[in-house]
Amino acid sequence: MFFDLDDTLWYTAYNSRETFHEIYDRFEMNRYFDSFEHFYNIYLVRNNHLWVDYALGKVTKEELNHDRFLYPLQTVGIDDEELAKKYSEQFFKTIQYKKRLIPHALELLDYLRDKKKYHLHILSNGFREMQFTKMESGGIRGYFDKIVLSDDIGASKPAKQFFDFALSVTRGGYDNSLMIGDNWVNDIEGARNAGIDQLFFNRLGEHYTSFHPTYEVSDLREIIQIL
Repeated sequence: MFFDLDDTLWYTAYNSRETFHEIYDRFEMNRYFDSFEHFYNIYLVRNNHLWVDYALGKVTKEELNHDRFLYPLQTVGIDDEELAKKYSEQFFKTIQYKKRLIPHALELLDYLRDKKKYHLHILSNGFREMQFTKMESGGIRGYFDKIVLSDDIGASKPAKQFFDFALSVTRGGYDNSLMIGDNWVNDIEGARNAGIDQLFFNRLGEHYTSFHPTYEVSDLREIIQIL
């Protein structure tokens, strides 16, 4: 059983927003932005686009991290590389110790562990220097046997190469594996194209019509009824 980490188990959206709010205050970003919401909305749009490009191999990890932190400042006419570097460093130091999980994540993981019939693994495009600490901070590291990261294999979800590698190192089979994730392209389309069943955690109520995933839920507790 393969789990995505960010916004499937570890509440990235909440933890990121909280961290950025702390940084916004610490670096007195109100000098440049009308409000925290002004700053954060600019960041989010650019960040989301860059992560899509990163998954597709269009930008490097270094380009992603440089651009997403500098872009909000450039948008308001502040081309300050040093400030962007300082607040990005503080962001990475802070966010990995945030503890908030997606509601009912622990309940689901306890259930799956107690069943003793599933082998649980993490498949993530997140950065190696962050993911293990985030899992430890959230109290979920011990539930998983293997942690498969794009950083380690030179390929990212949704590439078939990523899923093939994950099956190889976990000794899983295409016919007895399930990918659980919140990202339609990376987790669901990627798993389907690799021949793996999919469980779409559609917590935002998004609509996709290209195909129907094997399963779809809007609450992690619903997975207990399926498995």
